[in-house]
Amino acid sequence: MIDAHHHFWKYSPEQYGWIDSSMEVLKRDYLPEELEVEMQSAGITGTVVVQARQNLEETRWLLELASRHAFIKGVVGWVDLCSEALEQQLNQINSFSKLVGVRHVIQDEADDRFMLRADFRAGISFLETYDLTYDLLLYPRHLTHALKLARLFPRQRFVLDHLGKPPIRTGTLEPWKSDLGKLAECPNVWCKLSGMVTEADLQDWSYRDLLPYMETVLEAFGPGRIMVGSDWPVCTLAGSYQAVMEIASGFTSSMSGTDRNKIWIQNAMDCYQLKL
Repeated sequence: MIDAHHHFWKYSPEQYGWIDSSMEVLKRDYLPEELEVEMQSAGITGTVVVQARQNLEETRWLLELASRHAFIKGVVGWVDLCSEALEQQLNQINSFSKLVGVRHVIQDEADDRFMLRADFRAGISFLETYDLTYDLLLYPRHLTHALKLARLFPRQRFVLDHLGKPPIRTGTLEPWKSDLGKLAECPNVWCKLSGMVTEADLQDWSYRDLLPYMETVLEAFGPGRIMVGSDWPVCTLAGSYQAVMEIASGFTSSMSGTDRNKIWIQNAMDCYQLKL
């Protein structure tokens, strides 16, 4: 089984300013040796690690970790998609076989239409040439813009992280549900069952709270374009690695073996072009 979304870091306040005073548990190092123990308990055999800082230094570090740890099957790094030097940046890291995608923290941009800017779209146009996915990290208000982006690049593979961060804490479905459904009509978009517990009540979430959102994703994307991610160690704000992976395990338990295989293994392999 593949954990298609997690992070590593060597913590410093300067490098990880987004980790604020409400996230004390995250203010330490989180490295492969620790995750590997968690994976073994949960039956996970491979992972995709995703950027947590927006610089090339971290991307190179993640790629080096992947070269030393066989369980890391892919790296979603960061490049400056708006830079005129983008092609040079991609050439610097594309020699690493485990580079499978890139991500920009869209949710932190002041401009909700950032992903539709001409310079950003020019950057996205490069990714198909390098056979790299693009991970969409955004809020529900960005989904309509993501739909336009996905339609502009029908041959580019996109992955929606964390279900598009629906308001699980309030139990609200609309307009997230409708906008997600429209995005899912694009066959070049996948969705990760990840990041749910941190959108719920951190201290008082339940499987029942998450179920309507997982059901919505399954209805929209079908079993052929969903994958599972722990979002470790961010998930530890609300639950252990084991508890978080049991959410997806419970949700898929009544599905056919074929559909479970797609959601836990094949979809991540196909979308990220993983080599197991």
